[in-house]
Amino acid sequence: MTVAKNFDIIIVGGGLSGALVAWRLKYHYPNLSLKLIERDKRLGGNHTWCFFDTDLTPNQRHYLTPLIIKQWPAYAVRFPEISRIIHTGYAAISSSHFHDVIAKDLGDAILTDTKVIEVTGQSIKLDDGRIFNAPCVIDARGATLSPNLALGYQKFLALELELSTPHSLSDPIIMDATVSQDDGYRFLYTLPFSPTRLLIYDTYYSDQQAFSVEKLKDRILDYSNHHGWKVASILREEQGVLPIILAGDLKKFEVEQSSGAPKIGLAGALFHPTTGYSLPDALRITDLLTQAHHKENLTSELARTLISRYRQRSWRSQSYFRLLNRMLFQAGEPLARYKILERFYKFDTGLIQRFYAAKLKPLDRLRIVFGKPPVPLLAAIRCFSETRTLRRWEK
Repeated sequence: MTVAKNFDIIIVGGGLSGALVAWRLKYHYPNLSLKLIERDKRLGGNHTWCFFDTDLTPNQRHYLTPLIIKQWPAYAVRFPEISRIIHTGYAAISSSHFHDVIAKDLGDAILTDTKVIEVTGQSIKLDDGRIFNAPCVIDARGATLSPNLALGYQKFLALELELSTPHSLSDPIIMDATVSQDDGYRFLYTLPFSPTRLLIYDTYYSDQQAFSVEKLKDRILDYSNHHGWKVASILREEQGVLPIILAGDLKKFEVEQSSGAPKIGLAGALFHPTTGYSLPDALRITDLLTQAHHKENLTSELARTLISRYRQRSWRSQSYFRLLNRMLFQAGEPLARYKILERFYKFDTGLIQRFYAAKLKPLDRLRIVFGKPPVPLLAAIRCFSETRTLRRWEK
């Protein structure tokens, strides 16, 4: 007979959101009986997470410091008509270092290489038959498709390269759209980690999730060769698909979220609507749950209520970003989408910082859409209806 084990909090999924919540809860409440369960052998998967300094509060930036592997004081963007350096701090976290730091701090609170086959608001069941109970169970197992969200996709393949001779980059190039365009908006994204080590992404804002791994590998190697970066070896490969929300029915989505354990991260639609990046939202949810536990012990229903309120506030404040997404994906010709971003990067640094932090001012919003946008006017007007986009998605 299987004997159930009891905990105060169980978190299923040791990716970015799940591991951050577990890490901070255990830091603030060391006597908390917590279990973080991950299906793979290491936390975080195979990823690199980046953020701008202006995305986070000083306190969030401070407690992330042990996880950061590289920081830069500025970054570059390159388009056919404009290239510029933007003096905003940028930082990177690797999943390898992420695992090492958090696994050391959490110790036996982590259970890796373990498959969970059933999750409820009060318990989980493992594939070996073990049952764990807790008044608070949080589901952080990653993105799932919802019929109530219309999506575009940011898809990418990355190669970490060791070069035979040093490159000349001092700062990241977060968008190089001078490359040939296909499958939507395409750009190369390059992070210089050492004088001879680069992580290069071939990235697409596309209507489709699928891509050819071999084709993108060849393109990255061609890009490296074009810049005179001679490859000695490929150290690592990374790939992914991030959701970009075009439209949605939040009421129906909340009904989806009302059963089972409360969801965080991509599964809870807790990410920047235009970039698909989830780190800032993961930190805000972490702070929210950590502060709530100080007032009363977390339960699944309390966590669900807090997460739902946060999502609803974010959804209302991000309606403008979903409009921009619809204009990017629906108003312009796919091979001309780069012109929208090219125009955006002609704005001042403050507006660009506020955009990525999802904290645009009213005047910022007017400046972005007025003037001479690089999409047909009638096509842009047709994008204003979120309901219309969702109906097309449902078909």
